[in-house]
Amino acid sequence: MMKKAQTIQKKLQEAQEELANEEVTAEVQNGAIKVTLDGKAQFKSIKLSKEAINSENPDSVDDDTVEMLEDLITTAIKQATEQATSKMEAKMKSITGGISIPGLF
Repeated sequence: MMKKAQTIQKKLQEAQEELANEEVTAEVQNGAIKVTLDGKAQFKSIKLSKEAINSENPDSVDDDTVEMLEDLITTAIKQATEQATSKMEAKMKSITGGISIPGLF
């Protein structure tokens, strides 16, 4: 039974590694906004078009502004994700008595 559990754990780790290397991208408004996550649903990046920022006059938006907004949004999402993950890990550790269960968090 322990051998079977070890085999399952190894397969779970392999699947998690495979998923971490995959990417999923969603686009809205005909590609005006693109968000990319890895296969484990972790945020990777956001891309904005000038039209997404100023649909009435996209030529008024320079490339530096687009890049700055992408960086700010990326930083905010990553910080929120880190905070949520920390809270989830703390909650799970309090439930498990501090025992780390692979795949749980």
